[in-house]
Amino acid sequence: MKTILNVIWLFLSGFWLFLGYLFAGVLLCITIIGIPFGIAAFRIGVYALWPFGYMTVERSDAGAPSFIGNILWVVLAGWWLALAHIVTGFLQCITIIGIPLGIANFKLIPVSLFPLGREIVRTDQPFASRW
Repeated sequence: MKTILNVIWLFLSGFWLFLGYLFAGVLLCITIIGIPFGIAAFRIGVYALWPFGYMTVERSDAGAPSFIGNILWVVLAGWWLALAHIVTGFLQCITIIGIPLGIANFKLIPVSLFPLGREIVRTDQPFASRW
């Protein structure tokens, strides 16, 4: 079922959201200071491309730098990426078949706003050892 939802997701919104994250990542990688934010955008872009079967968990070793980085992220890119998830989520919830896709879009809003200090893991291994 996850594969079917991922394929439908890919054609209806995943590809376009991935391009949005890719564009944000490229813009953020222009400066040296923005490279960690660009890498976060690329990581979340892959998650937005194929979201079913994955989830985000907060890292226990994330501290004040992640908090400060998340504030900068919201200002630089997070607000418009979250807005894209809100708009596509509402549009997908219009139809009955699109409701699971809309819920997946709403699931991506917190990670699009505050990506630093989070890790993307498989849903069957949420407590697996991380590097």
